[in-house]
Amino acid sequence: MEKEKAKKPVPVAPKKQKGSVKDYFKGVRTEVKKVVWPTRKELVSYTGVVLFACVLLGLGIWLVDSAFLASLKYVLNISF
Repeated sequence: MEKEKAKKPVPVAPKKQKGSVKDYFKGVRTEVKKVVWPTRKELVSYTGVVLFACVLLGLGIWLVDSAFLASLKYVLNISF
């Protein structure tokens, strides 16, 4: 017969203690200090990219919607 492997005890995670509100905001402040904020030039550039992407996506959705509506009108033979 095979030798039985010795069972290792399963580690138990320590209980989490609830922190105070003061500790929470202290942690938030520490994390905010670690953030690398963009420069004004980067911010303007990123904003332009986001606006361009939104306009492009909006036009794409409008084109698909218009094509779907036109095909639906054609199939159902309806007019508005």
